[in-house]
Amino acid sequence: MGYGWESERVRLVPLDEAKHFENCLRWINDPDVSEWILGGDEPMSRLQEKNWFDSVTSKNKEEFLFAIELLDGTHIGNSDLHRIDHKHKTAHSGSLIGPKEYRGQGYGTEAAQLRAWYAFTVLGLRILRSGYLGGNQLSAKMQAKSGYEIAGIIPGEYWKRGAYHDHVMTFLTRERWLSLSGGNKSWKA
Repeated sequence: MGYGWESERVRLVPLDEAKHFENCLRWINDPDVSEWILGGDEPMSRLQEKNWFDSVTSKNKEEFLFAIELLDGTHIGNSDLHRIDHKHKTAHSGSLIGPKEYRGQGYGTEAAQLRAWYAFTVLGLRILRSGYLGGNQLSAKMQAKSGYEIAGIIPGEYWKRGAYHDHVMTFLTRERWLSLSGGNKSWKA
């Protein structure tokens, strides 16, 4: 293992401005990449992205943002734990795979499983929350394969590209993750 947290095909590493910034700027401004995320509909300038990048890479115990890299170092996306609540041992989680050729190949699922291992084993969390826009089949499949369960649906909560979309709220408990993975960070669904 080089550095970061590694599974069979991906590695989660801290975001590095020199290595990851340009991809993050490009992806947030690419309508294809941002189609199913809440952000990305307003143009993001280099300065705005730099301010965001600085905020998520500064020492912060409530936000961890990782770059998803292939084992050869290719940056293919980002994965995060945010709104970490150390008292209640919960966090929100999310992922983005940027280049289209890497979507639907299982990399997002593997990164989400590795992120769950990190959250439950390294950080000692007990519940991860997530969600996706209704109709986002890739996120629905990735979350289900990673063990997330649907907690509920808020009809038409989010406006995105000319329509209101349902908010499908999901969660993964440490106990469910352990029962599915046996605590193995390289577990495959």
